[in-house]
Amino acid sequence: MVSLLIITGCNKEDDSIAINDNTPVTSDENPEADAIYNADVNMMFSDVFDIADEAYISASGYKSSGYDDSYFIGGCATITLDTLSNPRMLTVDFGDENCLCNDGHYRRGKIIITFTGPYRMIGTVITHSFDNYYVDDNAVMGSMIVTNAGRDEYNNLNYLISSNAIIIRADSSGQFTRAGNFRRIWIEGENTPDRFDDIYLIKGKAYGQLASGSNYRMNIVNPLRREIGCKYFVSGVFKFKTVNKPEAIFNYGDGECDNIATVTINGITHTIYLP
Repeated sequence: MVSLLIITGCNKEDDSIAINDNTPVTSDENPEADAIYNADVNMMFSDVFDIADEAYISASGYKSSGYDDSYFIGGCATITLDTLSNPRMLTVDFGDENCLCNDGHYRRGKIIITFTGPYRMIGTVITHSFDNYYVDDNAVMGSMIVTNAGRDEYNNLNYLISSNAIIIRADSSGQFTRAGNFRRIWIEGENTPDRFDDIYLIKGKAYGQLASGSNYRMNIVNPLRREIGCKYFVSGVFKFKTVNKPEAIFNYGDGECDNIATVTINGITHTIYLP
């Protein structure tokens, strides 16, 4: 087992998941700023899976070639792995006060992960939940349920993720909610012991409410490419839409591992730099 807990995703039927493209939405928000915050949330939850994976590797004593087990957590968290319970449980406790992790983000509180079996085993279910968990003073609530859905026609492992999440924004402007279903396809690195050559493609849709209570829809139109050796998505495009506001097209780039992305609105493209 190379890794038990890595960011995962949703199945190939997700074009007809429980996200209705006709869902009415209203917004008084700045579409560029809203799309950028949605990208921040994308990375926030991507990091949850990577932290869980790192914590499992550290607690189980497994080390892959070239792996640095302090890439995210550093000395910030106490890790507890219970393999006797049913389901098994992994707890990552960052404590009650902010701790600066090795990826440059402050965290506190707990990530709690339960899993029914190995990451590669078809049917394994991994559930992530939170207990007073904060990232850079943004409160993260809700849950994510990941299921190993087996192999696709290209023999790549596919994972389903169903999520319902609430982010209470650190700037006291309100809460950002998301419900979504995604498919994450493991396209490279499965047959090597080094997790940092693992590459995934993510497809899917989500919807929710902005801090004002206005509704939005997010649709990945070009699969997001997640290379575990890079802290950012290296490519992929999602569209972010609220009613009465122009659509924002967010592009993660051309495959380079960097923090540069673009947002295009009404044909005008703005370059942004991800934190």
